[in-house]
This record gives sequence, C-alpha cells and structure tokens, in this order.
Amino acid sequence: MPTETITTRCAIAGGGPAGMMLGFLLARAGVDVVVLEKHEDFLRDFRGDTIHPSTLQVMYELGLLEAFLKPPHSEVREIGGVIGDDPITFADFSHLPTHCKFIALMPQWDFLDFLADNAKRYPRFRLLLRADVDGLVEDGQDIAGLKAQTPDGPIEIRADLVIGADGRHSVVRDLAGLNVEDLGAPMDVLWMRLSKRPEDGSQTLGRIQAGHLFVMLDRGDYWQCAFLIPKGGYDKLRRKGLAAFRAEIVDLSPALANRVDEIASWDDVKLLTVKVDRLKQWHRAGLLCIGDAAHAMSPVGGIGINLAIQDAVAAANILAAPLRNGAASIEVLRKVQQRRQWPTEMTQAAQIFVQNRIISNVLSMTTQPRAPFAARLLNRFPVLRRIPARLLGMGLRPEHVHTPEVKPERHTV
Repeated sequence: MPTETITTRCAIAGGGPAGMMLGFLLARAGVDVVVLEKHEDFLRDFRGDTIHPSTLQVMYELGLLEAFLKPPHSEVREIGGVIGDDPITFADFSHLPTHCKFIALMPQWDFLDFLADNAKRYPRFRLLLRADVDGLVEDGQDIAGLKAQTPDGPIEIRADLVIGADGRHSVVRDLAGLNVEDLGAPMDVLWMRLSKRPEDGSQTLGRIQAGHLFVMLDRGDYWQCAFLIPKGGYDKLRRKGLAAFRAEIVDLSPALANRVDEIASWDDVKLLTVKVDRLKQWHRAGLLCIGDAAHAMSPVGGIGINLAIQDAVAAANILAAPLRNGAASIEVLRKVQQRRQWPTEMTQAAQIFVQNRIISNVLSMTTQPRAPFAARLLNRFPVLRRIPARLLGMGLRPEHVHTPEVKPERHTV
C-alpha cells in the first residue's frame, strides 16, 4: 500500500527539459501538476547544454530571458570547423528572425533549476525529488496515474493525465507498452573537459580528420570536448591505453598538448551510447510521451534539448485548456503527436543522413579528407551560412507560447 496518495490533473515523470518546461507552463496556465524526478537534484555532467535560439525565444515570450541569461554562460554566434586542412564556417546565427541570435551554452542543471524556481511561484506546481517511477495506475484500459518509490516509501499519484518525459530509457513508455522503432546509429560519443586558455579563442570548433571527428564547445573556462568513435568501439579504444587516446586528441588539436594530461584516468571520460529511435504512437488513453521518451535524438547538431522544449510548448498549448476543465481525451493527445511528428521525423532523417553518409565515412577513412564542394560554398558565399543556422537555431516548426498566465489569487483579510 502507498504511504501517500496525491491527486492532481497532470503527473509528469521526468524532471528534464521537456518535463520541467511542460510542468512550468501548465502550472502557469492554472493546471495542477506534479513533476517526479528520480534524482535528488539536477546536477549531472555532460548533458545537453546547448540552448538554441528557438528555446531562447520561448524564454523571451515568457518574460524570463533577462533573468535566464544573468548566470555565467557562453554565446555562440557562428559555428566553424576544420575538414582536413580546410577551415570552414558552417553557420551564422546573426540573421535569425529571433530575439536572440546565438546559441547559449550553460550547464543543464542551471537551466532546470531556473525552470523549477520559476515554476514554484505558482501554487499549482509541485516537484517531487527522489521519486523513482516504477508503475502505472490503470483503470480498465486507461492510465489513471503513477506509482513511485521515495525515501519515505511508495507513493501513488492519481492523475487525469500522465506524461512520460523520462528520457531515452523511459520507464513510462515501457510500462505503457508503447512500440519503439529503433532507427540506429553508427557511432558513440566520448565526453570530457579540458581547460581553456586565453590564446584559444572562443569559436566552437569541429575537427574532421581521417578516422576522427572531434568537437570543442566553449564553456567559458574550459572546453567541453566530444570525441566520436564507431558504435561499440569504446572497449577497443581503452585497450590501446590512455596515453594513446591523449595522443589522438593532440593529433587532432595540437594546441591541447599542454593540457591533455588533465584527462588523468578513464573516469574523466564519459561514454554516451547514441540512440536514435521514436515511438510509432506517443499516447494511449490517459498517457502521453514527449521529448526523448517519444523520440531519442542523435547528438548531431546538439538539438535534442530544443526538440524536447518544442514538444513541451506544443503540448502545453494543446493540453492546458482541456486539463483545466477536466481530462484530455485521446483525440487531444493525438493532436500533440500530429503537431510534433513531422518536425521530429524530418529532423531525425537529417541526423541519420549526416550519421550514415558523413560521420560513418569519416570514422572509416584512412586518407585525409577534403572539404566537400557544399562546405566550400559556405566559405565563398557567407549568405549561405544562414540556411544551416536557421535549421539548427530554429528547427522546422518552432513553437510559441500561447498559454495564458493564470496568476495566483490574492487572499484579502
């Protein structure tokens, strides 16, 4: 028996970008919502830390942008790289039709803490930390809530709608029996950090050499580095030894030779096993999945967090009014998937093209690559850089906040 039973309109499993944004927007719109996060805080490293212009536009529409950008962060206005020996500028965000014409780099825990702090201003919002979802409450064929384990014992959340926003290894979608289509990925990613020196410059860089792809993201006083390897190749890399791994990094970026020893052990290297998949159906009666729970994205373009935010904004726009007045019907849930399915599938198709036709080929190369004709055009005609900037910065169907703010009632004596 549960030690506590909570009744709410909407129960959200997962306190990541999708879950926290949706919880915030629903509470802001006057809907009772409980967000369950299995960890005790949001402090986990090497998560998606790129906040794209589409997400910054959402913060602007909410009137939160100025406060959001006060903490330390980096601003990326161009993305460049080196293919073989050819420097290329891939994207220029300065012409986007958005309030912020840059990508903000900040720790994801700062983003999530900011959303949580602002959500708590609304009395209809509740965040439960260390609440590990392990079951669904069912009423016939309908989902009627969640079960979770907490330090104080099991709890049960009775809800008109359950949201699965618990990431690419979603417990909710597994418990609900939703079918996942695995789209495959030919690579995994190793994440690490190396200190940043004043002489390094600030441009976000990708380096493509024969058999290697290395990305450096400017995080102020350090570089967050991504080293791509063939799928399942981590054990083989480790067998070569840490010194050989450091040497490969120096070959890619000689300027790092004076600090590569900061990778003191394999504990300083974090493996991201890349998955690209999506649900065929995001919902069943009483339940909806969004974000990575509905569609795990490739790290290509760093757009996963922003797709999750777009899902949350669209879901709030569609769900807020029905939830204020009662439950959301299966037809309403279907509208969320219909709204977000096309941009999800098109974005994944582009990522898979890059993975299979570019990254996979680079990782198998034995001779030095040369920048392809399309990349060289970006250098020759800078106006063309606006095209990848638009696709990366805004996505294919940017969402805007349409939910009203229902301010807390003031009680008079």
